[in-house]
Amino acid sequence: MGESGHGNYHVVQSPLGTPKQNTAFQNITSRLARTWITTTIFIFFLLGASLCWMDMVVVREGRIQLVPLATRNNTNSPRTEVKIPLSCSANQTIPQACPSNYPTKWELSDLSATETEPCPDYFRWIHRDLDAWRKEGITRETLERARPKAHFRLVIKGGKVYVEQYDKAFQTRDVFTIWGIVQLLRLYPGGVPDLELLFMCHDRPAIWKRDYQGVNATLPPPPLFHYCGHRDAFDIVFPDWSFWGWPEVNIKAWNKLSEGIAEGNKRVKWKDRVPYAYWKGNPGVSSLRAELMRCNFSDKYDPMVHLYAQDWVKEIAQGFKDSNLEDQCTHRYKIYIEGVAWSVSEKYILACDSMTLLVKPEYHDFFSRSMVPMQHYWPIRPYSKCRDIKFAVEWGNSNTDKAEAIGRKGSGFIQKNLEMKYVYDYMLHLLQDYAKLLKMEVKVPEGAKEVCSETMACPTDEGPVRKCMDDSMVTSPSDKVACSMPPPYKESELERFLARKVSAERKVEKWVNEYWERQNKLRQR
Repeated sequence: MGESGHGNYHVVQSPLGTPKQNTAFQNITSRLARTWITTTIFIFFLLGASLCWMDMVVVREGRIQLVPLATRNNTNSPRTEVKIPLSCSANQTIPQACPSNYPTKWELSDLSATETEPCPDYFRWIHRDLDAWRKEGITRETLERARPKAHFRLVIKGGKVYVEQYDKAFQTRDVFTIWGIVQLLRLYPGGVPDLELLFMCHDRPAIWKRDYQGVNATLPPPPLFHYCGHRDAFDIVFPDWSFWGWPEVNIKAWNKLSEGIAEGNKRVKWKDRVPYAYWKGNPGVSSLRAELMRCNFSDKYDPMVHLYAQDWVKEIAQGFKDSNLEDQCTHRYKIYIEGVAWSVSEKYILACDSMTLLVKPEYHDFFSRSMVPMQHYWPIRPYSKCRDIKFAVEWGNSNTDKAEAIGRKGSGFIQKNLEMKYVYDYMLHLLQDYAKLLKMEVKVPEGAKEVCSETMACPTDEGPVRKCMDDSMVTSPSDKVACSMPPPYKESELERFLARKVSAERKVEKWVNEYWERQNKLRQR
């Protein structure tokens, strides 16, 4: 408005008429000019005010964008959502191809979306998981040394996903792992840089530190992505396949299942729940679980625990009617115990509002390392399971408010910090940081195939696999930016955190030992 204001107006003296007439003419002209200017300013003010009310001009990355102010200030107002449909070919005899019009970059139009929220604390472990390659980076030779242990190679180049399959994983682990990465690119188009990675789908880690020690060790170790880690392994921990569904055992995608468990928690109040510890699973996969089942048959410990062997053959035959996870939040206490290695059941058990009796694990997944005993769960010693579980149940039934608080804290950790947005953000930050370590040209192997939602879902029939894919499919880019990465742990900070966990465990151990000493004295009387 300032550039079109007063400086462009001046009085012109007419060459005709008398000086008096000219003076009068000047006065009239001046008054008219002032009136016109005032009116013009007022009109521009109203127009500007209305424009400011409707839209705000923002410059982002050299582009001018109009941002609706109503959208900026009102979080409940509808947003313009870009849909990414599933484009299945009508002719099933022709191999399904990936659409060429996938979005490759997504710019948010909401100003509030530029205000990033901090990531949950467990994201800090990403820094440590990649530490082995910080100094020298990942060369082609380093990467290829992981090839013999990998089920597949995954390449992201130019926003497209390519997979070279080496070995078939158990059930659909590899399928839903790849599916999850494909959905990540739909959520954050253009957000994942070019990279190559090798992925293993077995239970136990494969890159052990003991094999990379000594003067003849070949360092850095080969980078291998995997579902769980170990303090003595280099495997890079990645979210497991079950977040997108485990159709073979009728487990839904996590975005659906977590909601179902949250609803199941409301059916029975904590203090009205069965005052025992509950576990149901396959005891045949580890000696640790087989030992746990013996607690069920001792008069000394029964009925403080309710343990059930899961017969999957029977469950499949009868349509999984007795294995619905949403219906298993009926006890005050639930037991988590590892199988072959870590178990995907951890998140389902912790989400139940029950106080989780967590048998100290040997392995870890990507989120559990930031959980604290006596805050999120009750610690159980592997070599003293039955005694520890009995004491935990008796303690909880004598301290119901404290036991309920631990259960709800653990459940809250899962429901809040493990929503799918954060799972994808973890994947995004991990892959971005991993890509920075690559000291090689990213190449698509000749035998690799481009994969996308269409190539994976469209040829699949309307069975449980397709149901999991439909339920977990990302249908539009995110309307929020990814959370902001927390800094890595300082050594002193990490030592204090780990010492805090050990201190809580030792405190519980002291209580348990004192309890059984009293019980033994009572028996000797």
